[in-house]
Amino acid sequence: MITVFLDESGDLGFDATRAATSRYFLVTALICPDVKGVDKAVKKIFAGFSKTEVRNHHGFLHSFAEKPETRHKLLRLIAGLDVGIEVVVLDKQRVFTDLADEPHVLYASIVNVLMNRLLAHPGMAADGNIHLVASQRETKGFLNRSFVSYLADHIVAPPGVTVSIEVKHTSAHKGLQAVDLVSWSVFRDIEHNDPTYADTIRERMWEVSDVFR
Repeated sequence: MITVFLDESGDLGFDATRAATSRYFLVTALICPDVKGVDKAVKKIFAGFSKTEVRNHHGFLHSFAEKPETRHKLLRLIAGLDVGIEVVVLDKQRVFTDLADEPHVLYASIVNVLMNRLLAHPGMAADGNIHLVASQRETKGFLNRSFVSYLADHIVAPPGVTVSIEVKHTSAHKGLQAVDLVSWSVFRDIEHNDPTYADTIRERMWEVSDVFR
C-alpha cells in the first residue's frame, strides 16, 4: 500500500489589502511506499529534544514554530528516504469570484486536481491500494465528511487501483508532520523566493505544477 500524506500552505483569503493574505496557496502530497521511514525520521527529531522541548511540542512538530536547525535536519532525513513529492500551486490572482467565495469547494477542487495528476504518475499504478491521509483543516465534522465525499466522487483512479481517504489531525500521523514541513518549505520558495529549505528536498519532487496549467 502507498500512503499519501497531504497538507496545504498559504491561505484562501482574497483580501489583498491584508498583509497576512498570501498570493499563492498550495497543496502538497508526500508519497510514501513505506511509512516506517518517515516515522523514524520524526522520532529521530524528538530523540534530539530536551525533556522541556518534548513537553512543549505536545506530541507533534509544527514547521512554523520549529527552529531552523530542526527544519533542516528533518528535511535532510526526508531527502534520504524513498518518497515522492507532488505539489499543486494556486495563484489566487487567477481565481474567479464565485470560487473565491467558496473556500471549502475551492480547497477540495485543488486537492482533486493534485490527486488526479498524482494518480497519473506511472509509479502509482504499481500498487493497487492507495491511502490518502489529509491534514485536518476544519473543526466541523460535516465539512470534513463533505471533503472526503467530494474526493471519493471526483478522483479518477487507474483500473485496479483503490483509493481510501481519511482526515486526521497533524498529531495523529508522523507523516502529516513531515508533509507539513515539506509544504511549508515549498511555500517559502514560491511565495517568498526563499529556496533555502526546498532545495534540500528538490530531488524528491516529482512535479510542482499550476492548478490552471
